Amino acid sequence: MSMNTVCCVLLILAAGTSLISPYPVPVGLLLINLLTLLIYGADKLAARKSWRRIPESTLLLFGLLGGWAGALAGQQLFRHKTQKQPFRTRFMLSIAANIAAVLLVLWLEYGR
Repeated sequence: MSMNTVCCVLLILAAGTSLISPYPVPVGLLLINLLTLLIYGADKLAARKSWRRIPESTLLLFGLLGGWAGALAGQQLFRHKTQKQPFRTRFMLSIAANIAAVLLVLWLEYGR
């Protein structure tokens, strides 16, 4: 089983867990951020051991889905993906897209 598949299965489990909780949004955000932090650590370990890596697209997807705070923490904690410029640019764009989407949803729900 590839690391990408494992990450996707864990994401589905986190989403399912948050849906059955009484507070699905905060629980979902907590779980996606924790999971994102863990996959950054796993990818750093894989890089050091020359194992199969987690694709950058998966790391970016987790950030886009709301795990960008966990990604920022993982980047600093594990000193991972902090210097690679193409990735950093796409990562910052994914943060901006996530914040824009949240603001749009809030405006559509409460701003009218």
